[in-house]
Parts: sequence; C-alpha cells; structure tokens
Amino acid sequence: MLTGLNHLTLAVQNLDRSVDFYHHLLGFRLRARWDTGAYLSLDILWLCLSLDPIEAAGPSPDYTHFAFGIEQDNFGQFLQRLRAHEVIEWRQNRSEGDSLYFLDPDGHKLEAHVGDLNSRLAQCRALPYSGMCFFD
Repeated sequence: MLTGLNHLTLAVQNLDRSVDFYHHLLGFRLRARWDTGAYLSLDILWLCLSLDPIEAAGPSPDYTHFAFGIEQDNFGQFLQRLRAHEVIEWRQNRSEGDSLYFLDPDGHKLEAHVGDLNSRLAQCRALPYSGMCFFD
C-alpha cells in the first residue's frame, strides 16, 4: 500500500538555471548532481530535476501546481525576494492564508502557502465551497 509522496521529478530545459532557482532562490538543499539531473531536498521532500531539452509551450492552463509551506513570519521577505528576481506570478491568491503563486524557469506552477490542511478545513467549515462535505 502507498505510504505517502515519495518524490517529485520535474523536467527542465536548462539544468544550471533550474538548480540555481531551486537551490539559491528557494533554498532547497542540493544533494547530488550529474550531467542530466540533480537531487535536492526541502525538509522531507525529495525533488529530482531531470534534463529534458524538449521545449515546452509554456505553463499548462489548468490549476495543477505544487505548493510549499512557508511560515507567516517569512512570507513577506520571501515575496520581496522573488519579486526582486522578477519571478513570474501566475495567479492571485483567493483562499485562506497568504499564498504566492509563481513559475519556475521552465513554467512549472508553484505556490508558497502559509497554513496547512487543518487551517484550510477550518476556513471551509466556516465558509464551505458549493456542495462541500466533510469526512471526520
């Protein structure tokens, strides 16, 4: 049976640029690197960057994205840091808790979110989405 998320692999067009983005700008720990890839970590998250030089047409138009947690006390500084590096924002926050929705250099949709599932469920209990049911 499944035990949880094991790792994420993202196809990247330029390995140096992507390692720089995730390691230096976002603060992931660089764990290993080779000619066509790299392993990084953030807490228990294992991220693999895999060189895939096929040019993408840009970010997918759907809402699929990867969200990383961030403490409220660090959110403003993080926001300023990414904006100073002219990182592209792809959506405005519409949910509880501060969030920054941004793209990596290859157009992967990312989010930095203050809060967790429990804070989201508490907000949803107060203001449920249309047709929402809770399973406790």
